Amino acid sequence: MTPRNEAELSGMIRSAPGPLAVGGGFTRGGVREGEPLSVAAMSGVVLYEPDALTLVARAGTPVAEVERVLGEAGQRLAFEPMDLRALLGTTGEPTLGGVIATNASGPRRVQSGAARDFLLGMRFVDGTGMAVSNGGRVMKNVTGLDLARLLAGSHGTLGVITEVALKVLPAPEATMTLSFQGHDPGKAVACMAAALGSPFEVTGAAHDAEAGVTRLRLEGFAQAVAVRAERLARKLSAWGAAEVSEGPGDWAAIRDVADFAGRAGDVWRLSVRPSRMAEALALAGGAQRLDWGGGRAWVLVPEGADLRGRLGPFGARAVLARASAETRAAFGTFPPEEPAVAMLSQRLRARFDPRGLFNPGLMAARAA
Repeated sequence: MTPRNEAELSGMIRSAPGPLAVGGGFTRGGVREGEPLSVAAMSGVVLYEPDALTLVARAGTPVAEVERVLGEAGQRLAFEPMDLRALLGTTGEPTLGGVIATNASGPRRVQSGAARDFLLGMRFVDGTGMAVSNGGRVMKNVTGLDLARLLAGSHGTLGVITEVALKVLPAPEATMTLSFQGHDPGKAVACMAAALGSPFEVTGAAHDAEAGVTRLRLEGFAQAVAVRAERLARKLSAWGAAEVSEGPGDWAAIRDVADFAGRAGDVWRLSVRPSRMAEALALAGGAQRLDWGGGRAWVLVPEGADLRGRLGPFGARAVLARASAETRAAFGTFPPEEPAVAMLSQRLRARFDPRGLFNPGLMAARAA
């Protein structure tokens, strides 16, 4: 099912006899049950006002097209969305709707915020086939209940996004990376915390536990970045001498967890307080990559390992990012929700998707 416009989509949803597997380019994995419904044909930038830092595009618009349009005006998406095709072994073209539906946010989240933080408005079609508009196309907008941010990160389970309005930001003139060698996760988290707590506007803080390399990113005007890099290196001298490099460096690979691509095993995504991340990783084992200053980790472990069970005492949120169908069936993609959260989720789904059409396999995994 590939609707070309919102009216066709509404009709398809109203007449759907059973579950729908909703997506755009279907590049982000997950549990898929039901007839595929793709918004890829609903594509194109509807409105772009560089002076107002706003962009409106249909949900099926490729992320690459959005980035090209913004790049021509010296601007960018602030939240640095991941491209998971290499890690997950998927094909197709990542779309803007998929980015927002999964709230996909890269290393810059520690400084700029998540994808949902840049939403100005959204159009979507709910489970009854009704088209809903929420928010607007300008930054000064009062709309009441913020449904747009509710759908961001819902993985297509509350409605099918058809159009997104975003705030965008100017692209930086220069980028520098400070690298520190030889630290374990505990020392790396301490180093990243010191950097993020400094006044030098760090826009990326990541650690490769296998290589023992901690990286910090600075962006902005060239002269200012050079001064900030020098002062930050001096501030962090207790963690050793910093190697300073110019240019984008390895941040796209860090964003996409590219060095886990093609390696055997399951990949888990962990979220836990940075102050407890080193303890959690000691129990997790496997190959480890830290992002967001130690607030998020990617862990590669042998197939079938129950990482969620190992990390129970830490309150870590462990999500299966890549695994076989058997492993997903055993553990579920998402951890079970707390009773109060589960009740709220059920009420929201009953309101927006009363027939349970949208991505039901994903919801079953959450409720398991």
